[in-house]
Amino acid sequence: MTLIVQKYGGTSVADLPRIQRVAARIARTRREGHDVVAVVSAMAGETNRLVALGNAAFPNHAEREHDVLLTTGEQVTAALTAIALEADGVPAQSYLGFQVPIVTDQAHGRARITRIEGDALRATLACGRVAVVAGFQGIAADGSVTTLGRGGSDTTAVALAAALGADTCEIYTDVDGVFTSDPRIVPGAHKLERIAHDEMLELAGLGARVLHIRSVAFAKRYGVPLHVRSSFHDGEGTWVVKEEASMEEVMVAGVACDSNQAKLTLERVPDRPGVAAKVFGPIAASGIVVDMIIQNASAEGLTDLTFTVPQSDYERARAVVEKLRADVGGGEVRADVDVAKVSIVGLGMRTHAGIAARMFEVLAAEGINVQMISTSEIKISVVIAAKYAELAVRALHDALVDGTA
Repeated sequence: MTLIVQKYGGTSVADLPRIQRVAARIARTRREGHDVVAVVSAMAGETNRLVALGNAAFPNHAEREHDVLLTTGEQVTAALTAIALEADGVPAQSYLGFQVPIVTDQAHGRARITRIEGDALRATLACGRVAVVAGFQGIAADGSVTTLGRGGSDTTAVALAAALGADTCEIYTDVDGVFTSDPRIVPGAHKLERIAHDEMLELAGLGARVLHIRSVAFAKRYGVPLHVRSSFHDGEGTWVVKEEASMEEVMVAGVACDSNQAKLTLERVPDRPGVAAKVFGPIAASGIVVDMIIQNASAEGLTDLTFTVPQSDYERARAVVEKLRADVGGGEVRADVDVAKVSIVGLGMRTHAGIAARMFEVLAAEGINVQMISTSEIKISVVIAAKYAELAVRALHDALVDGTA
């Protein structure tokens, strides 16, 4: 008998009929002889409704109470799924995060899992029951309810799979798997049968929203095989697995686009040791994640610092930079919110030369100017004007995924 962790996202459990279909799938897996732990999200739109409700009551309410409010969405889904399983003749028991327990730190709204005590779930499975776990939530050492951030149910599922030694973690969603690009932008994008953890990590961090990046990091660290598949049919999806030698034969596995970008430039900063730390230290202390950074060549002892942040953090980041620029002796602050980051990812970049040159040739042929460049061993990202983002994705996919580099 194998243990399978199945995670169902918000669109998969959007209403009672869909929850009943999810229960039927879980029941079928159980009757095939597998132990099953099901992790469920809140119904589609429910988290947004709860956020709006809390803001209507008091916009600046405490983060602790915000977490208590939001976790009710997953609580409802977990209970309804267990009830639907019971109606289908399959014994089931629902668990909230604190009942497992899934222990986290105290960072409300973005908590990180510190440990999972799986004895209660193991006992439930030993009795022949399905364990239905509310995703996205945990409990801090002081007893406070916490949430793991948006997409946290993926992290819950993979963390449980690691803690329980599951054979597979299946992530059910509203798409058929991981594609070479967004099919809404690139009609010719095709589903990947297999993708390495490292490639999926890069794509998840670059705007591909199939998997939450923290869940992929968990899967890589603990060797959990992930199967991303549709909850609306029984077809095979995409396996996210350990790197295999054959994967390096593919030069570019995917093209991703992230339009949630803003660019800030602090002009005429003194080019001396410690200045960058004085700029980025306060930004980090504000909880803002900086992505790409470039520093111009020094001229007359001065340089420009340019970096990107999520658009949602743009106003806060600009306020921080405006406040500190006098302290570091900087000049004006320039900003641009009409930018996008386009990236290519592939293990084959390690062993194939000329991919970066080909990428820049393709963009130049389309008249697209590159504003910033960032690379890793298996990724190349560029910042461009937002209006060219979809054109760039299609051109790069045609040339580097469907064509030859």
